[in-house]
Amino acid sequence: MGHDGDSRRRRRRGRRRRRRRRGPRQGLAPPLPPPPPPPPGSFSTIDWDLAGAGAEEEEGIFTWHHVELPRGSQRLALNAQFLIEVLCPPLKLQEILALASNGPYCGLVDGALVFRVNSPGPATSPFTLRLAARVTESSLITVSLGRVPRLGFAPAGQSLLSEIPSVGFAAAAAVAAPEEEEEEEGAAAVAAEEGSVVIAEHVLENLLTLNHSEEADNPVPRTVANLVVHVVDTHVDQVQDIVTKLEMDLDAIEIELDKGGSLIKKQMLDDRRFPKMHLNLQRLLQVVSHGEQVFPRVKEKCVSKSWFTNEDVVAFEELIGRLRRLKESLGFITNRVIAVQAGLDSWQSEQINRKLYYLSFLSMIFLPLSIVTGVFGMNVGGVPWTDQKNPELKDGFINVMVICAAILFLLLLCFLFPSLYVRVSSWRSRHALKRSLSVNRRPFVRRNIPNGHHRGDYMRL
Repeated sequence: MGHDGDSRRRRRRGRRRRRRRRGPRQGLAPPLPPPPPPPPGSFSTIDWDLAGAGAEEEEGIFTWHHVELPRGSQRLALNAQFLIEVLCPPLKLQEILALASNGPYCGLVDGALVFRVNSPGPATSPFTLRLAARVTESSLITVSLGRVPRLGFAPAGQSLLSEIPSVGFAAAAAVAAPEEEEEEEGAAAVAAEEGSVVIAEHVLENLLTLNHSEEADNPVPRTVANLVVHVVDTHVDQVQDIVTKLEMDLDAIEIELDKGGSLIKKQMLDDRRFPKMHLNLQRLLQVVSHGEQVFPRVKEKCVSKSWFTNEDVVAFEELIGRLRRLKESLGFITNRVIAVQAGLDSWQSEQINRKLYYLSFLSMIFLPLSIVTGVFGMNVGGVPWTDQKNPELKDGFINVMVICAAILFLLLLCFLFPSLYVRVSSWRSRHALKRSLSVNRRPFVRRNIPNGHHRGDYMRL
């Protein structure tokens, strides 16, 4: 029975294979036609199929593949391995190296435009930004370090900014009286039942630190050039958000320093907060300088392309101008950080000088005591010019004190001689100047000039 069952199963499998090869039988529904192409200005999310990127022959259809590298990976070789696993094939090794390396780059690699603005800082730092792209007429491949805000596209109905919000209970309870907490809870419950979005306080603080919200609706690009401009625009927005957050943090630190006392200043000096902030500013300046080097070259290389319009060129020029203004803002922030650090250093030196003053005051109190104990406790036996071996002489102690006074007088003379010399020389110069002024005050015709002949009021030379 087991053998007959196996033979029947094999026959059924053979019939299924034949039916699949012959196609659908009569009476069965024909296969569904492929979905129509999306209208212009729309997008659709598909499965990862990099091998078919750029194979579309229809006009106006292009593909975009984006890779996010983890921020925990510190080695470039590990990032290159990730890109090889994801992007190969069809990309080659030279394209992978052009996308994964550090530093600015813009050039043609195997017929495609490749550019990158990868800063060489540590990957775990939020001030280390990396963005690379490979651009062709019908495809775009981008690689970033971590998540880039506002890089993707979201329908208008899913955006948080399009909702009518209400204040969360955590924010309202902070300013409400204890007896009003129950009323606030009831109001929050009613708002939730009505369908309005309740925004917590920490969400509002996060949104206020960003000039460009992550959930803002982005217009869908219609061409590859628009998509490239959008990618560069989001990169510049990310840099601007970091600069804005730095300015807000610096303002908060300055207010804290003005209100706080010595403990806060000492804690900031111990934490090395301002040197770390200065280092982060230098990393961000490096990112901006890479963009200033690369993006003008990208614009020059894309101008000759047929799919790059004048509007895209103007948009690129605006982005380059924004980068230059961001560089100026970073310079202003750097000067502020240096000024605050100089203020803390002066405060620290003042504290050290005050402690030294207290120490010198204590030394003034205990120094005479130490001198007295040293004088009366010294043994002058065997000291030259005291003649302590002769018992008839009893002035050995007085001789030692005279020698010490002579040495002290010589030391004081050595220290006071420069100031005395300056005073004497200045007195002599003032005295000579007074004598010359007294001579010049006499009338010119009444002076006795040797070998001179007077004729009236004139002098013959």
